[in-house]
Amino acid sequence: MRTHYTAEINPSLDGETVRVCGWVHDIRNLGGIAFLLLRDREGIVQITLIKKEIGKEMFKEITSLPRESVICVEGRVQRSEQARMGVEILPASVKVLNRAKTPLPLGVADRVGAELDTRLDNRFIDLRKPEVLAVFRIRHSLLAGIRDALMREGFIEVHTPKIIATATEGGTNLFPVRYFERDAYLSQSPQLYKQILMAAGFDRVFEVAPAFRAEEHDTSRHLNEFISIDVEMSFTDEEGAMGVLERALVSGIERVLEERERELETLGVQPHLPELPFTRITYDECVDIASRKGVEVEWGEDLSAEALKAVGEEIPTYYFITRWPMECKPFYVLPFEDDPRYGRAFDLMFGDREITSGAQRNHIPDLLRETMVKKGLNPKNFEFYLRAFEYGMPPHAGWAIGLERITMIVAGLKNIREATLFPRDRNRLVP
Repeated sequence: MRTHYTAEINPSLDGETVRVCGWVHDIRNLGGIAFLLLRDREGIVQITLIKKEIGKEMFKEITSLPRESVICVEGRVQRSEQARMGVEILPASVKVLNRAKTPLPLGVADRVGAELDTRLDNRFIDLRKPEVLAVFRIRHSLLAGIRDALMREGFIEVHTPKIIATATEGGTNLFPVRYFERDAYLSQSPQLYKQILMAAGFDRVFEVAPAFRAEEHDTSRHLNEFISIDVEMSFTDEEGAMGVLERALVSGIERVLEERERELETLGVQPHLPELPFTRITYDECVDIASRKGVEVEWGEDLSAEALKAVGEEIPTYYFITRWPMECKPFYVLPFEDDPRYGRAFDLMFGDREITSGAQRNHIPDLLRETMVKKGLNPKNFEFYLRAFEYGMPPHAGWAIGLERITMIVAGLKNIREATLFPRDRNRLVP
């Protein structure tokens, strides 16, 4: 129905007839003339209504429309120094496609803030706000840049099952589902399947798909359903995996900076573009930094929020924490040969915030089974996975990054739910 988006209406179209469609953002009625702001996905354009030219009845009908009503306007473009973008549209016809109820459950044009829960309860309205849409356009470009980087480096996109028979990492944080006559679970991660693909000779794969964690976190950085970007690659170690990760992330941020200048301006943020390669710092070095700042860490334990804050003060950008104790990492991490207390695992950080983790995997069947037992797991529950290691498994490494978490950092958001269309957390299952 439309001929142009609002952002395409510019002075070069002066005198031409166009048709634009969207939502009534606001109306200012001055009596004999009224200014209607029409909003669509790309922006806002001014519709100038002159009573003596369009008639009293049409003028009255249009100026009485509630905000957020949906209309289609056909009219002539005219230059105007006073109007937004230097142009206005003088309408020949205005078709009302859907009249909005009043009052609105949430304001769109108003600058009055609303609590996040109120926004999420009325997400269909909240998503109409230009500053909210900006987040998801940034997220789109970020993912596109990451995906392009992976494809340039020879990765194949795959999709693995999301209904599984056993825990990916041996934990209990799973959502159970009834699968006909059997019990099953929603997948925490494609970890085991993407490793099986390494045995199948796919060499380099990635997946962008939902993951589910039944963790009872109720923080600004956790979700129970999120989009995970997973990577697995053969004939490499953890350093090779970190190289792919840092290049992919830089590609994503570069894409945002190239494509989303308007959205970044709307949000008032400017993402930091890190230099390659990222800093590497070992777990032991992190413990030393924390200790110097009065934060004690028991060796072998995960780094606490206080410890990470201490390290983040030293390195306020993107960096890797490497050479983790095996005690606090999953069974599939490959230990170092020179000191098996440490594993070939890494975490990607931004200041004190963890973005993702990865590792070189244990591709040695006997050692893998031995580690499973040490972690309290029964290898018999993982036979479908372990069989793949008996018939020629290459050395391999990989990582997984949450799209919402990296969007939160790049877009300068305070709550991860703002980077999610319809969040699923400990308390929210609708909309």
